[in-house]
Parts: sequence; C-alpha cells; structure tokens
Amino acid sequence: MEKKTEIKIIKPKLPKDLSPFELSEDSITDYDSISESHIKECFLRYHDANKVSFNEVVFENTTINNVSFQKSDLVDVRFENCDLCNVDFSESSFLRVEFINCKVVGINFTESTLKNVFFKDCYGQYSLFRFVNCNSVLFDHCHLRYSDFQESKFSKLEFKESDLTESQFFNTKLKGLDFRSSEIDGIAARIPDLEGMIVSTAQTITLAALIGVEVR
Repeated sequence: MEKKTEIKIIKPKLPKDLSPFELSEDSITDYDSISESHIKECFLRYHDANKVSFNEVVFENTTINNVSFQKSDLVDVRFENCDLCNVDFSESSFLRVEFINCKVVGINFTESTLKNVFFKDCYGQYSLFRFVNCNSVLFDHCHLRYSDFQESKFSKLEFKESDLTESQFFNTKLKGLDFRSSEIDGIAARIPDLEGMIVSTAQTITLAALIGVEVR
C-alpha cells in the first residue's frame, strides 16, 4: 500500500499545573465556565449542563453518561480513559481537543464544529456526526461501526485503521478521503458523493454494491 501523509493535528495547549475539580451535578450547571482544571475519577450521569465553557481542562478516568452539554465550547481539552457514552455535544465547538482511549458509544456531535480534534483508540459505535464541520480531524484506530456522518463537511479529515462498517455518509462529499487502511463494508452513501474517494482494490467490491454492480 502506498504510504500516505498523516494530517497534522495541533495538540491542546495545557498548562503544567491544573487545579483538581470535582465534577458532579452540584458543581456544573448551564452557562458555567471551567478552566485550568484536572477532572479525575469523577462520575456524572443523567444531567443537563448546556452552554458550558471548558478551557484548558483534562478529564481522566472519568465517567460521563447520558449528559447534555449542548451548545458548549471546548478549547484545549483532553479526555483520557473516559466513558462518554450518550453524551450530547450537539451544536458545540471543539478546538484543540483530544479523545484518547475513550468509550464514546452514541456520543452526539450533531451540528458541531471540530477543529484540530484527535480521536485515538476510541470505541464509538452509533456515534452521531451529522451536519458537522470538520477541519483537521484524525480518527486513529477507532471503532466507529454504525456511525452517522450525514450532511457533513470535511476539510483535512483522516481515518487511520478505523472501522466504519455500515456507517452512513449520505450527502457528504468524500472526495480526497483515503479509506484504504479502514473497514468500510456496508457503508451507505449517494453515488455522487463517492466521486474521488480513495479506496483499495478490495474495497471496490463494497462500493460496487452501492451502484448496483455485481462483481463475479
């Protein structure tokens, strides 16, 4: 396989010393601002805290499930070894954010903007990336089966050895995206949106099914 150049992601700019912050229903509500903080081994479930600002924050070994952070701003943030299943980040903004070894099943990024965002070794079946604007985003060794990327705009996006089986890309232009190292069996997309995408010889069989071609 021809070696491809990995896109460069600007890492979060984090200070050396962060103050401990105990994340709980009482410590975070709508319009709150959390900055220069280290959130470690906390649990937050079934809670709404929308339009929150996170600036220079590290989340480590933390569980946040079925929580709404709609319309929030995240700048210079790292999630490491976190469980973020069914978190609603819709209509939010992410700038220099990392998700490292996180469980993100059902996470919702609908109508969000992602710039310099890095997903590494994440498990994210059924993730929602509908109507997102991605600029310099890298998925590295991520499990993204059954995810939804419909109506999204990509600029400098890369999937590296990730599983996109049965994911949806309707009305999302895939021109220039290199899928050769990833699994794309059963993906769903409109025929015009496939133009210019980069795939391996073996993957052409999968794409042939989308246009009604039978390969024998």
